[in-house]
Amino acid sequence: MKIAILSDIKSNVYALEEVIKDIENKDVEVMVNLGDSFYGPIAPRATFDLLQKHKFLTVCGDEDRKILEASLDQLENDSLLKFVYEDLQEEVLYWIQDLPFEKFLNDDVYFTHGTQHDDSKYLLEDVSSGQAVLRNEKEIIELIDDVESKFVLCGHSLKARCINLGNGQVVINPGSVGLQAFKSTNPCLHSIENASPKASYIILDINKNEYNISLHTVSYDYEKAIFEANKRDEKSWAYALKYAKLSNN
Repeated sequence: MKIAILSDIKSNVYALEEVIKDIENKDVEVMVNLGDSFYGPIAPRATFDLLQKHKFLTVCGDEDRKILEASLDQLENDSLLKFVYEDLQEEVLYWIQDLPFEKFLNDDVYFTHGTQHDDSKYLLEDVSSGQAVLRNEKEIIELIDDVESKFVLCGHSLKARCINLGNGQVVINPGSVGLQAFKSTNPCLHSIENASPKASYIILDINKNEYNISLHTVSYDYEKAIFEANKRDEKSWAYALKYAKLSNN
């Protein structure tokens, strides 16, 4: 079975379009989306339509949940959240509400956005230093908890990684399709920058007892995404989309 693994599209339909084109000539059987698909200033509804067209298997990310949990006060005071909420419209919000937190593709492949118990926690990275540092193996295994699948797929951090654990499990993060730099205060102030604006995804090819994992990076017309971000006065997004790093402003 050949599986395309994507995550963190962030409403960037232009990046998603090019990733799908890249996947189409690779004999992929299943496309998996690990969440945080719609929150962003680019094209939330168009992103949903494209995911639906190509029949992605999708789980809910913490930012997807943030959209659903938005209060009237938050919508009134957060212009980006309001844009996303209104652009998606009611039918998509109901669809997001029905998304699973986690999913087993089969006995060997498990996927979720963050960790088994917390969609806002990084499975592979410790950010207590302000930067994303790979956790030690003991911490990763503790966070995987009782999931016994050979392959554990996660997103959230935007950092593409493949980690082979001593217990035989393989943890895969495909990186991000839609955004390559961000700053967050959860669980503490930290930043992540990927140096290249290209979209990334991973293909996992399982053939009986053998497997192959390949990372793919894809160029796209990020100026289109930047145009949409600037239309909504999201200058920090525009800068990160172009330079894959954070603005000092």
